[in-house]
Amino acid sequence: MPARRPPATAAAPAEDLFGGPPDPPPERVPDGPRPLADRLRPRSLEEVVGQDHLLGPPGDKQGALSGMLARGSLASLILWGPPGVGKTTIARLLAQRAGLVFVSLSAVFSGVADLKRAFDEARQRRRMGQGTLLFVDEIHRFNRAQQDGFLPVVEDGTVTLVGATTENPSFALNGALLSRCQVLVLRRLDDAALELLLTRAEAEAGRSLPVDPAARATLRAMADGDGRYLLNLAEQLLALPPEAPALDPAGLAELLARRAALYDKDREEHYNLISALHKSLRGSDPDAALYWLARMIGGGEDPRYIARRLTRFAAEDVGMADPRALPLAIAAWETYERLGSPEGELALAQLVVHLGTAPKSNAVYVAWGQARRAAKETGSLMPPAHILNAPTKLMQELGYGAGYAYDHDEDEGFSGQDYFPEGMPRQQFYRPTGRGAEATVAERLERWAALRARKQRR
Repeated sequence: MPARRPPATAAAPAEDLFGGPPDPPPERVPDGPRPLADRLRPRSLEEVVGQDHLLGPPGDKQGALSGMLARGSLASLILWGPPGVGKTTIARLLAQRAGLVFVSLSAVFSGVADLKRAFDEARQRRRMGQGTLLFVDEIHRFNRAQQDGFLPVVEDGTVTLVGATTENPSFALNGALLSRCQVLVLRRLDDAALELLLTRAEAEAGRSLPVDPAARATLRAMADGDGRYLLNLAEQLLALPPEAPALDPAGLAELLARRAALYDKDREEHYNLISALHKSLRGSDPDAALYWLARMIGGGEDPRYIARRLTRFAAEDVGMADPRALPLAIAAWETYERLGSPEGELALAQLVVHLGTAPKSNAVYVAWGQARRAAKETGSLMPPAHILNAPTKLMQELGYGAGYAYDHDEDEGFSGQDYFPEGMPRQQFYRPTGRGAEATVAERLERWAALRARKQRR
């Protein structure tokens, strides 16, 4: 979360800081017209909220960063988390606690020359016995060549690198850089952490926020886990006259703009949400699936993409357990194409409910994969001669079509002949489940297998 900026970049000697008592608060600087979020920046790691898994006190459940500081072994780090959870603050306070000079760069505004200057200055400090913590905000915005530039200075200890990113490091950062850094995941602030921030804001202002309990809960929900955003909202409320009546949720909504949910159609959140939708359907939870559908639609996802994925689900995860699912998926897709948004979205919602409540089977999906592998392994085997057409005399002389049994003329409309290539033993790819319509298919296949075995014994 946002923290209070210390006035100096260097701290006391490292041996007095690693594992020692909390940092003494620095002298207060005049507040002036600074935003509330800046005035409330934590002045020590102990004041950071919502990241106990990283900054928990010593003990059995000591946080990862607390453990590093206690051991005196602060590693280069990648701090991965959503906006407003304290990445910049934690980096600054780590430098203060570890006795390192804090140097900050933004990948948005910095280039190769800025990096070279920062590395050269860090080398000079190192020769004088002073270490450097280099904080790089939005580090994923550096290209691969720029990221490679960090490798030698991280490896030889010229800098302790702390990179901050909102993107999945697995996709956004070079493997070589990741191998030299420890990735720590910062969590979105939960309700308790957000409430603590509101309490601090009220203490700073010397009065309560002009909201009733329900509006206070709505205020926390509007922040969506972002502490900085919450404090910006609180600052707008504290600017109201002290005598202003307490707002209810409706009054709060009129005063403040609701924040759009985090969603990026081209990045990790896109894949996270479609995965959540798919797995909720596979788990036969239509309510959760409707929620993820609403999240994706509300985030601006193309409903055609969702329709395509739902059609795939109908074939892959419902399959023959409910053969109606696939044509219903196509019908919902076509309905959306005809109606557009928002009317057509109801067809997608209906499809989601149908898929979520349908019996599930991936037997066709599995069978198709096995059949493809078998076809690849067996090469170019010819079909057996008895099922080949013989339109020419030569083909008839070669035995094409000889011995073919016309199934409609056989008992029970089933000849039981072998249709696999000669020399290839019969295989069973499709194994229907006992769920939904597939239970009937399974009984039918068992009866045909028995007939086949009886006819082949004759």
